[in-house]
Amino acid sequence: MVRPKGGNCRSLSEAPLGPSASGKLFPERKNMASRHLSRSIVLQSLYEWDFYNKKPTLKDIVQRNIDDFGPGLEELDFIWRLIDQITKHLPELDKIIEKAAPEWPIAQIAMIDRNVLRIGLSELLYSDKEEVPPKVAINESIELAKNFSGQTSGKFVNGVLGTVYKQLDPEAK
Repeated sequence: MVRPKGGNCRSLSEAPLGPSASGKLFPERKNMASRHLSRSIVLQSLYEWDFYNKKPTLKDIVQRNIDDFGPGLEELDFIWRLIDQITKHLPELDKIIEKAAPEWPIAQIAMIDRNVLRIGLSELLYSDKEEVPPKVAINESIELAKNFSGQTSGKFVNGVLGTVYKQLDPEAK
């Protein structure tokens, strides 16, 4: 597998899961890699669903992508919760994106970027903040954009999610 610029991991098999000084695997790194893979599966599923005008059922697409890209993935409930949050709040998420990026109507935002923003906003607005802190949600979305979209997508995603986060938490810097 070819590594992207900057040496970022594109698959769970490349995640840094080396042993600690005690010889045990770092469970927090395994969890982080598992969550990153889960978000990638959600993104791939949303992209396909969006690409085909929401015709195949999203549930079938997600299940196929879990089977293809995440065999043995332990936190399947994380994927399904995220998918449920996004589909339940899709019109609201899209309105928030349009408000945070008024010069970009939702239909003109690249499909990958649009779905990365939906994932990030869903985690930012509806996820348990103890489970997914806001800055983690933003950083993970930026990484998805960098890995799967164009050169400026990370900055665009950062700008939109940062704007929303500042509105949610006026003391955020």
